[in-house]
Formats: sequence, structure tokens, C-alpha cells
Amino acid sequence: MTKQKQPGDGRLTIDIPEAARRLGIGKNQGYSAAQRGEIPTLKLGKRLVVPVAALERLLHSAGTKD
Repeated sequence: MTKQKQPGDGRLTIDIPEAARRLGIGKNQGYSAAQRGEIPTLKLGKRLVVPVAALERLLHSAGTKD
């Protein structure tokens, strides 16, 4: 039996819907948060992606700011 690879395993970037799932919010909320700059994104051509390291830093720093 082979282990299924989880989305984002070993990848440097993920798409907005995957970032939203990881944050526990809906896809539309994810796109809105990205547009507001609340989720870090990179634009690669026409594609908008979320750097996994930046998302993890954001989550680790949550609640530590005044």
C-alpha cells in the first residue's frame, strides 16, 4: 500500500484554495484575504501562489504582536 502525498508536501508554494484550507477558511475568504495582503502571495505570470514558508511564518507569529 502506498502512502498518498498530502497537498503541499515538499512544495515551496501552494494555491490560494489550499492555503485557505490550511487556515480553516473558505476559498472565497482566502482570495479576499490575499487581495487585502493578509495572506502572503507571489504572482507568477497569471498565477497567484502562496509561499509555504511565508504562510508558516505568518501562523507562527500570530498572536505575538501587540
